[in-house]
Amino acid sequence: MKTKNEKVAAESHTIMTNIVLPNETNSLRNLFGGELLSKMDRCAAIASARHCERRVVTASVNHVSFNHPIPEGGIVILEAKVSRAFSTSMEIYVDVWLDDPINQTKIHTNDGIYTFVAVDEYNKPVPIPALIPETDLEKERFNGALRRKELSLILSGRMKPADSVELKKLFCN
Repeated sequence: MKTKNEKVAAESHTIMTNIVLPNETNSLRNLFGGELLSKMDRCAAIASARHCERRVVTASVNHVSFNHPIPEGGIVILEAKVSRAFSTSMEIYVDVWLDDPINQTKIHTNDGIYTFVAVDEYNKPVPIPALIPETDLEKERFNGALRRKELSLILSGRMKPADSVELKKLFCN
């Protein structure tokens, strides 16, 4: 049962659909990676704003995979949901699909993990609602988010490896 300071991931669910235009493609007539990153950032921004009901800013792009090219004329579907909320920041998972309505196929082409921070009118971080995962996938991503955050903090020098909780569980048994 959620409280008023909690939200479920479905409340942040955002879907964006686009067609790949010629001016968005590289010399191979596939969607430029930078164009896709921009679309993913926008989709993640909307999902994070829905979760916290605040203005948000991109704090980091933690991971992006480019697994399958997206051709000119292709229909791209981006789906974003908050995967975990921390005190003022949240992790957003973005899945990208190539949709072929004629052949009725859908290929998972890319995914990305973004971190956004909720800010006030002075651009200062503000507290956000906790997240309650419901589905198995949401729970998997929720649990992995703390490990990803700790790893990011360690790699950036803002956390000592000895202070990790989740990563110690994986590596120090």
